[in-house]
This record gives sequence, C-alpha cells and structure tokens, in this order.
Amino acid sequence: MSAPHEQTGRPGLCSIICRTLQEPLAGTSIVATGWVLVEQPGPWGHDAPTQSHLDPVFGAEFDAATKKADLRFGLIRSPGRHSDAEPRAHRVYVACTVPGRSWMLTGCVPDPTMLAGLDLDAVRHGDQAAAIRSLPELAPVTEAILLVCTNGKRDECCAVLGRPIVKAASATAPGRVWEASHLGGHRFAPTATLLPAGITYGHLDGETAAAILAAADRGETVLEKLRGRSTWTKRGQLAEITVRHLIGEAGLDALSVVTEDVETVTVEHVDGRLWRVEVTGETAYPRRPESCGKEPFAMSLLRAGTVTAGITR
Repeated sequence: MSAPHEQTGRPGLCSIICRTLQEPLAGTSIVATGWVLVEQPGPWGHDAPTQSHLDPVFGAEFDAATKKADLRFGLIRSPGRHSDAEPRAHRVYVACTVPGRSWMLTGCVPDPTMLAGLDLDAVRHGDQAAAIRSLPELAPVTEAILLVCTNGKRDECCAVLGRPIVKAASATAPGRVWEASHLGGHRFAPTATLLPAGITYGHLDGETAAAILAAADRGETVLEKLRGRSTWTKRGQLAEITVRHLIGEAGLDALSVVTEDVETVTVEHVDGRLWRVEVTGETAYPRRPESCGKEPFAMSLLRAGTVTAGITR
C-alpha cells in the first residue's frame, strides 16, 4: 500500500504529521468496557449520533447514557454504495470487552430507538443473559468484526485513508468489516477497532486488517499497529502492550491490567505471572494538531519505562 503522502498529496493532514513525528501508538485507544453499534446508512456529520438520519434526540440521549455506563456508542454502515432512504432493518452489535467474559450480540431492529430498552449496566458488567432479556432481538455471535473509521466530517484523514481499507478488507472478509463513525485518534488514521475484544489499531493497511480478523479467529491479536484495548485506561493499555511485545504474547485474553498506582501499572498473565511497568507522561515536542484543522499544541505522550518481572501482588 502506498505511503500516506503518496495517497493523498496532502502533507498537512494530521495523520501524516503524526507519522512524520513517529508518534507512539500504544496507549492511545479510547476507554470503554463495552460497545453499542447501530447500522445507520446515509451521511454522518461531525457528531454522528445527532447529525445523521438517526433521530437526533434519541441519538443525544442514548450517547449520553452509554457514556455514563462506560460504554461506547457509534454508527456503522456496510461498505459500498447503498440507498440511505430505503426503509430497512438496522443491524445492531453489542459487545463486552472484558478479558475472560468478552462476548458480542447481534440482531436487527426495525427502529434504532428500540436500543433505549437495552440494559447498559448488564453490558458493562458482562451479563450477557440480562442484556438479551432486555432486547430479545439480539443473539450471541462468535465471529469478530472490524470497524474502520470513515467519518470524514469528523476528520478528513478518516475518510481519505479509511475507505480504501474497508474496501480491501471487506473483499477478503465479507460481512465482517464495517464503516464506523468516530473511533478516536484521527491522527492515527486509518483507525480500526476489533470487537468484541475492543482492541484498537492505528496507521492500518489492508494486509494488516485482514490479518487482524484471521488472528481473532484463532483467539489471537496482531501485535503490529496496536493502540490498546479499550477495557483499560490509557496507562493500562500501554503497559499491556509493553508486556505483549516483551514476551511475544498474542493471545487475545492472555493479559489483564490488575492494579495501577501513580508511577506503575501491574499486568497479569492468565498463567499467574506478573509484571510491573513504569508508565510516565511527557510533553510532546514539537507541537502538533490533535486532528485536521485544529491548532497545534503541546500534547502529553505516555512512555513505558522499566519493566519488572517475577513480582507478587
């Protein structure tokens, strides 16, 4: 795949600035213990839940409710052209991302406002049965899906760089790749999130996107281009990825973040091994924009320091 500047001819795009400055990916995912997605064709504005063909009052209220429950709400579209005015059922995905009890439900609803009946606390706490009882149209699904941000009204990079990834990845995994509204971190475009694990990637290419889904089918993740698992805080994401690279661990649910303090994060393997990772923040120089069109500022970056193995709780 061509380099970003070759694809766009736009060296001022925030994603190109990010790559040029070699900004680290690890520890940059959004934070959410679960996800709720609804298929909504047609155009999306800067704030997709309130600026689309979705009812804006419902979109605002449900978005606020999911955030309060530590969940992420987003819109999805199938790849390619489609009629956004044609009456249709709306595909829904609901996922809990917590290792050891991660799961995903899917189904179709005639009206997205039916999501108001979903038990968001059940999703947050991984209670799959309660979530199904609250919205019986949903049923468990075992195949992972990949969301790729294409919300160009939110950031130009996502549309320019995301859509080619959707096209390439959906050709090899039809029905498992979706265009998605804002996934966070425009400057890491193309960005993608694997569900139900909630693992986020950046600077994606078509080959890696296909590899991510193939690895998920084996219960594994791809270590390249990892930004973090949304289950954890950003510090926890960085610590987990640091340990993954240290020991070459690809198992999706092999590691968990068990404790955090001011200076360190403790990561545990399912076999009982523990690592303590020093995580610090530093001011990024030179100043850079968070997304296209925004003024550059001195943002904070996370860095991993000393890793101590063989510790006890």
